[in-house]
Amino acid sequence: MKVLVTGASGQLGHDVMNELAKRGYDGIGTGSKETYSGISDGSAVVTMPYVQMDLTDAESVKETIRKISPDAVIHCAAWTAVDLAEDEDQQEAVYAVNADGTRAIAEACKELGCKMLYTSTDYVFSGQGTDPWQADCREFSPLNVYGKSKLLGELAVSELLERYFIVRIAWVFGTNGKNFVRTMLNVGKKHKQIKVVQDQIGTPTYTQDLSVLLVDMIETDKYGCYHATNEGGYISWYDFTKEIFRQAVNMGHTQYQDVEVLPVTTAEYGASKAARPFNSRLDKSKLAENGFHPLPAWQNALERYLQEIEI
Repeated sequence: MKVLVTGASGQLGHDVMNELAKRGYDGIGTGSKETYSGISDGSAVVTMPYVQMDLTDAESVKETIRKISPDAVIHCAAWTAVDLAEDEDQQEAVYAVNADGTRAIAEACKELGCKMLYTSTDYVFSGQGTDPWQADCREFSPLNVYGKSKLLGELAVSELLERYFIVRIAWVFGTNGKNFVRTMLNVGKKHKQIKVVQDQIGTPTYTQDLSVLLVDMIETDKYGCYHATNEGGYISWYDFTKEIFRQAVNMGHTQYQDVEVLPVTTAEYGASKAARPFNSRLDKSKLAENGFHPLPAWQNALERYLQEIEI
């Protein structure tokens, strides 16, 4: 199977490329490099090609996909700078990437008859209430420009295609990029007291675990919308931070032992340019209903991640 992976130099795309290599598939990535190097089976280093594809150029996107002629596209690339997206001079670029670029990929997939998997976000919902968002919920009400642009991408995929997967994720962390875990570890080295919000609730998603699920999905014809985060229960960013430092200390990193984590409300923490959802709870039951394996508990995922990055 030949699979095109957009955003292959990012956290998720990198791990998807690794997973494709492990299974012996022909992975082709789009990204900022010319070639991709990763681990295929824990010992052998594999090299896969990158191609240049400008998501803001619809015709170039379609022509690139036509030339590659993949069996499936896993679309991980996105504008994810949530606060920067609120700047008026950036919004045209945000929509060009997340909405128009996704539509161009969907149009190419329709023309070729290939599968498409689009990674989306809980930000397409209002972020209010306490009930977990259902995978097939259509009560969209994004809070910010990023969420609006990702929703337009979702709608383009679902309107144009029949052979598609939309997978909403949240609180992503992986080895190949910046994320909340790395930020907290760095802050903890410099400050003995950290304030973290406790009224935004969700579940973390480890890209290595998620990549396994995404490749599992494209091997099937169980199309539709899904939610995918790690298991282990719903938590706050405050809870997550406490566990990050607890595990780091247990691994022998005593510099975090005296770090005090203080819970604050979003209002107390201070306003950001982009509104953030209070309720990022995603109901993942549809995965098991369709025969997919749920992701491991986030606590276990965090432990493996900390070992991987060798803090």
